[in-house]
Amino acid sequence: MVWFKLIICILVIFFSGQKVARYGDIIAERTGMGQVWMGVIAIAAITSLPEVFTGVSAVTLVGVPDLTVGDLIGANAFNLFNLALLDIFHRHGSIMTAASPTHRLTAWFSLLLLAVVSLSILVSSRFYAMPLGPVGWYTPVIIILYIISVRYIFRFEKRHPPPQEPPIYPVDEPLGRVYLFFGIAAAFIVGAGIWLATIGNEIALVTGLKESFVGSLFLAFTTTLPEITVSFTAMRIGAIDMAVANMVGSNLFNLTIIPLTDLLYTKGPVLGAVSEGHLVVAGAVFLMTLLFIAGLRFKPARLFRLNWLNAGLMLLFLAGMYLSFVMA
Repeated sequence: MVWFKLIICILVIFFSGQKVARYGDIIAERTGMGQVWMGVIAIAAITSLPEVFTGVSAVTLVGVPDLTVGDLIGANAFNLFNLALLDIFHRHGSIMTAASPTHRLTAWFSLLLLAVVSLSILVSSRFYAMPLGPVGWYTPVIIILYIISVRYIFRFEKRHPPPQEPPIYPVDEPLGRVYLFFGIAAAFIVGAGIWLATIGNEIALVTGLKESFVGSLFLAFTTTLPEITVSFTAMRIGAIDMAVANMVGSNLFNLTIIPLTDLLYTKGPVLGAVSEGHLVVAGAVFLMTLLFIAGLRFKPARLFRLNWLNAGLMLLFLAGMYLSFVMA
């Protein structure tokens, strides 16, 4: 029964996430945002709604912070794995040859936030949580770093605007209808995100696996479905920068959900209550992000749709998930 509920949840998030991204994109276009900025900030935030509500409900309703952290770090691993799939399915050589090198900036900032989170987990689990009142020291650090990164990316894009690409979705629909359907789809994602946390806890009980592995694999896969949908749609119509920006921007945004869950977790700093097992997947994400940055720099050639970039991303992903399973 729990697997049936998981499938239903996946379908709800898949279709609702597609609509949220579609109408969110139209709203962003109407407000005059640039396409890359919209992908990194607006669409990344919109398609990360499942991670937000799964994380919040996991610490408030279920009281299992391992599901929250596992979902967020695992979602970042899945996003980079999906970039490898985008690279494979891109028809005209490696997707890195068409992507703007400015995505490296977003990737470096996501690495910085990941380093803060990983260090916090290690120190909190082995030594001392170093709380600042009811939250951990990392909560204000992550918030400040995210604000700085968003501001810097915005200024950089203004100084170095990429070539304009056509919008992913039509923008000629009445604005009132756009807001209505956006709100309906977002409401479905909220409900599915809350439900996912309880399903993840049930899966952990049924299978005997730790919440860290369940969050990294099952929840992370499900909550990244909106990113997958948007990015593959963007690639099909030739909006390469939008496809890449959505994935990398989601990795940056996902880590800022940790401060929110830290504020809502009432038993102390949230990263002080999670397993060190998350560091395995975090290490894989760190190496995958470095490989992505190298791919943007050196533009890998492709042979039979494979190259060192997409092969390396997939191998690192599989290795991280395998080690997480073994250690669970």
